[in-house]
Amino acid sequence: MKYRTNQIKAHLLIFILTLIGLQICFSKYGYAQKFTFKNGIKRDALNFQKIKNLIIIPIYINGKGPFNFLLDTGVDPLIITDSKLLDTLQYKNLRPIKINGVGEKKEIEALFSIESTVSISNASMNNIPTVILKEDVFNLSGYLGMKIHGLIGFHFFNSFVVKVNYVNSRIKFILPEVSKQIKGSKIELEFLENKPYINTLLKTQQMGEIPVKLIIDCGASHALSLETYNQDVFPLPNPNISGNLGVGLGGEISGNIGRISGLKLGVYKFDNVLTNFPDFNDVAGKAKQKERTGNLGSDILKRFHITYDYQNKAMYLKKNDFFNQPFEHDMSGIELYTIDEDGMRYFIGRIEAGSPAEKAGLLVNDEITGINFKKIDTYSLNEITSALKSTDGQVLVMEIWRKDHIVIKILKLKRRI
Repeated sequence: MKYRTNQIKAHLLIFILTLIGLQICFSKYGYAQKFTFKNGIKRDALNFQKIKNLIIIPIYINGKGPFNFLLDTGVDPLIITDSKLLDTLQYKNLRPIKINGVGEKKEIEALFSIESTVSISNASMNNIPTVILKEDVFNLSGYLGMKIHGLIGFHFFNSFVVKVNYVNSRIKFILPEVSKQIKGSKIELEFLENKPYINTLLKTQQMGEIPVKLIIDCGASHALSLETYNQDVFPLPNPNISGNLGVGLGGEISGNIGRISGLKLGVYKFDNVLTNFPDFNDVAGKAKQKERTGNLGSDILKRFHITYDYQNKAMYLKKNDFFNQPFEHDMSGIELYTIDEDGMRYFIGRIEAGSPAEKAGLLVNDEITGINFKKIDTYSLNEITSALKSTDGQVLVMEIWRKDHIVIKILKLKRRI
């Protein structure tokens, strides 16, 4: 087996797309447009792939596809991350733009178009504003272990009443005018720059119970991220660990991981919630929206059957089979990335200092070829992720391809936060 060293390392992504500073006024391009059905259809449904708590749906653009897109409540406009689609989609009029994001880089180059006709199952929309990144800064494909072409959000959610079932991996979408009374605990939504926010309460060790404004972000795999409080650094809990929290449009995002005491969502309450605390200068200091405290991600959202009703500025929650799952952080200290050649291959992109992986002697660029005497191709990416955060004290036998030979390492998982 030949190891390729020229692969780009992927990081654990948190999708801070809600902080994009696009220097374009999209309203003049017909933002009032919505997805519509043809032939009298009033409702539809489709299955999605759920990987690392995220929703991947098939879409068609300009009659070509299907393409795998991440469905994200916080994304506006449509974002194509795979620049190779430019040749396939044959855009005629592209406008060069620069995007300000979060992270270490100042800005990235992209192209803008209003020539995208997008179809999702039996629904379609013409002239959807589209940004095409010249560089795939997210490497979503490496993170999720399948080819990902981009992200879609606001226009779809704004066109329908959208019901997401994380247990059955299925979405139903219905025209707002024919939607019946919605069941579940109602939570009011506030929209700022076409992005949904909730105002709620959380509890911390230092401050007790405080009001917060959180963006609803089903395109973030974490549970909760707290970026700022009163436009200053959000106080860190004790204990906490430092780490690379992911990448935004502007590059890598550093910060800390800890737990807050409690979070309220309507009639529901969560305790001991695993929480990211991004570096203030990487995220909050660059944010356009100064009112927000942070974002609520899919490790919490997946615990509900959710109905999004953008037209009436509300979402409805009914707890599901995932509701009582504990909030667990990775117990290995390994960040993985994948390469899809003849078959999926898994590599170590980063090892956290002082982690079980470092103590076990695992190295960056090691290829994982087996776990517990089972070949790696018998595991899905979700199963590998679960194995690496399964149980405190669990021992995993790791088979590694290093340079030109097999190495066996014993990895003992440890709950670090």
